Amino acid sequence: MIRVTRVVTAATALLALAAAAPGTAHALPSAASLSDAPPGRTGGELPPNWELTGTGAGRQLVWTSRGHVPMGDARVEFYAGDRLLGRPVAAKDGRSFRLDSAGARIGPAKELRVMAGGRRLDAAGPDPARGTVSPPPARRAAAPLPANEVDPGVPGPYRTVSGEYALNPVRLPGFPAPVEMRAAVVGPADAPGKRPVALFLHGRHYTCFKAGSDDQGGDWPCKAGTRPVPSHQGYLRAQKLLASQGYVTLSIAANGINGQDHLAEDGGAQARSSLVRQHLARWADWAADPAAAPAAVRAASPADLSRVLLVGHSRGGEGVNRAALDSLYRPPADQDGHQGEARWNIRGTVLIGPTVFGQNPAPEVPSMTILPGCDGDVSDLQGEIYVDGTRGVSRGAALHSAVYMVGANHNFFNSEWTPGQAKAPADDDFWSGETPDPVCSPGTATRLTATRQQTAGATYIAAAARLFVEADDRVRPLLDGSERRAPSADPARVLTHAVGANRTTAFLPGPSAVVSGGRLCGQVDPDPARSCLPPNGAGGRSPHFASWETSPEPGRDAVAMRWSSPGSAVSVRPADPVSLEGAEALALRVIVPPNTTGTQLDITLVDASGRRATLGRARVDGLPGSERTASHWGREIRVPLSAAVRSGLDLKQVKALELTPRNRSGRAWLMDAWGWSPGTPDVRPAELPRVDIGRLSVKEGNSGVRTYRVPVRISGQGSGQVRVFVARAGTDEVTHRTVTVSPGSNAINVPVLVPGNTRYGNDVAHHVYVKAVRGAAVGSHSGGVTARNDDPVPTVRVKPVAGEVTEGRNLTWRVSLAKAADADVMGEFTFRPVDHGKELSTLDVGRSWLEESLGASPTPARPLSKAVEGPYLPVTIPAGELSTEVTVSTVTDRVREPKEALKAQMMVYDQAWELRPGPVVTGSVRNAP
Repeated sequence: MIRVTRVVTAATALLALAAAAPGTAHALPSAASLSDAPPGRTGGELPPNWELTGTGAGRQLVWTSRGHVPMGDARVEFYAGDRLLGRPVAAKDGRSFRLDSAGARIGPAKELRVMAGGRRLDAAGPDPARGTVSPPPARRAAAPLPANEVDPGVPGPYRTVSGEYALNPVRLPGFPAPVEMRAAVVGPADAPGKRPVALFLHGRHYTCFKAGSDDQGGDWPCKAGTRPVPSHQGYLRAQKLLASQGYVTLSIAANGINGQDHLAEDGGAQARSSLVRQHLARWADWAADPAAAPAAVRAASPADLSRVLLVGHSRGGEGVNRAALDSLYRPPADQDGHQGEARWNIRGTVLIGPTVFGQNPAPEVPSMTILPGCDGDVSDLQGEIYVDGTRGVSRGAALHSAVYMVGANHNFFNSEWTPGQAKAPADDDFWSGETPDPVCSPGTATRLTATRQQTAGATYIAAAARLFVEADDRVRPLLDGSERRAPSADPARVLTHAVGANRTTAFLPGPSAVVSGGRLCGQVDPDPARSCLPPNGAGGRSPHFASWETSPEPGRDAVAMRWSSPGSAVSVRPADPVSLEGAEALALRVIVPPNTTGTQLDITLVDASGRRATLGRARVDGLPGSERTASHWGREIRVPLSAAVRSGLDLKQVKALELTPRNRSGRAWLMDAWGWSPGTPDVRPAELPRVDIGRLSVKEGNSGVRTYRVPVRISGQGSGQVRVFVARAGTDEVTHRTVTVSPGSNAINVPVLVPGNTRYGNDVAHHVYVKAVRGAAVGSHSGGVTARNDDPVPTVRVKPVAGEVTEGRNLTWRVSLAKAADADVMGEFTFRPVDHGKELSTLDVGRSWLEESLGASPTPARPLSKAVEGPYLPVTIPAGELSTEVTVSTVTDRVREPKEALKAQMMVYDQAWELRPGPVVTGSVRNAP
């Protein structure tokens, strides 16, 4: 008998249905893998709650959680050690996840892990593979930074008005249900002239709830008796602050996207962009015809759409980044839910605990990214890539700032996701578990309360608005690593660094750089000899090293330093000398381990003639952190270039940077170094080519081999470079190449061979990914070709092997197929009341069989058809096999009674994973002699 728990089997059917959606299963990365394995084995016995089913094209890896996995913004990922295996599809029960792994090698079973945003899901408590991070020492809190010249958290002079509007829902490509057009509006009532606009977009959260209960779910539309979670009302504190300062603000609802974004390859980024631009288009219409605007819009001062700030939380952050990109470089019409030119100007974006699945930041739009130090959802703080990922891509005039907020979690930036404030059920996303976390558990010195977190968030949103929209350079020191604080955000400890603005490229670690005294390390590389941090995140994690679609990933490097005595310099020499002429200081981003203090580095420059100048000594302290946080984060340090000028060093020809440790021992990582000058330059968009990868869905056919090409769109203007990654289906091989792209070119040409057959199987997905390198923009970063199974489920037959037995023996039936399949064929025996006589009861079957197969207990005694609600026995015929046996274990009870009967309806999942009725089976049990 093939025994699978009823939860696993039911979820497996739903998972296979979801697997037909594009982009839900990803190819394995091109890392060395260990031995292949038959079903049920991966180089060792599978850990609890894991299952490997099928063979060949039907092979799938399944994990089932012990409890419900909350609906959040991070994507669930399967790993083997430090290697990303792929992103599985979630069942509707929120517990089971399935990954197609056709022909791929998994590796040792003991290395399997389930991660979400860098957080492990398949182990209780901290990830044992991570090792430990030293707890914060018992010391005084860091001294507060000096106050900035202006405090953007101080309310402005204007009276505010609030309201909501609801328009007809809109259709978005790939989503079967319409998406709501609803917004909460807060604006100044009496501000003169036209006012700048701030649009807020919430993230991925539960969509529906039942008032007065803890019931919530991810349906769309909401079922009868439930109502939408008002996530769009969660930013009223920040909206009111901005409105008092003269901004018209709107916060839009996106439950319709959250309930359907599992259907989108990009996790809903394009759909969220479309929704943002749909709202902006309506506001542009109302600006031309104010009388047509809803009452909530008319009540506020008129809007100036030439000055727009976009604010996005979590997946909403990725959505507004895409909206900014799409407003400059139009997306393909068939992928987009908004048509027409942009009648607005995005001056900047604010990204709060954002996802960045595509790792495709808009390089020419200024941005501020808030990284919550206690984020329990997007816990790898991957939003750092909105800073790091812009380096060298375009002109570099736009400021891209990272704001690390110590003690902030993910949810509390939205009051409707905050316990005690929300109308729907809400929770603290940072899970403390049985062991309190020294940094992030509520009540610790570093953890922020919800109100303080929301106040600090509103203050920094206002800072970004003032800098990006109003060009008030007095606010820049709050965002660009100048170590100033906004008193309105107290007592929150907020640290910043940045790239762009008046920085000139100096030292960016890469393959062309020569490093001595340290080592050039890969930010994303499973090889311990190359990795910047130890494998599996042992010893901590870094937001800078957030993974992407493949591992290893070329093009992302840093310089690792380790010393056991002072005085040994680490030298970084670029391929060609760099110029720091005109810069005021050298700005470096340096990572040191969390909870460390007193790392001291002498910083020296060497010119082409060999002249040396020591600029000064910098002290770098680590952030508060634990094994549950991503606290290896780059602190910005600046040293004036005045010493180099006095020494006569040629700043036009700098050939080396040297970092010399002066404390006894330690570790550090150099992310980059720049020539820095104060000020915020004007930003004008560059003419860039835009690349979008699409997905082609084809039928596999019955015979022969057909060639298809991955759909690629190259639009925009000019030419640039992108890196293309091609994953070979059925293997763990990923190849990459750097290509030059321009509109109308065929630079990205990826042919895919699809063999036909007449056997039922799973869909086979071939994946392609693209990332901008220089002078290019990327919209849809992921696509490929999916070969759809076009063969029906084989006919299922059931015959009794032992249909009438004496108690104590097993009732057995053989379930067989008319022909073998390339994927598991699944179904169930659903128990029904018998037509005549006495029905077999829960006391007549084996206790272990009853508990394992039906999840039921023997007492109180009841007919088997009533053992649990809707009792059924899972049935799976593994891929490549023709039959399996289904068994009901009976016991001898020594009670004289008439013959007892059993009746079951065989149900089979069809191609659409709907249960279809099959044969009816019966059995009988007579008394033992």
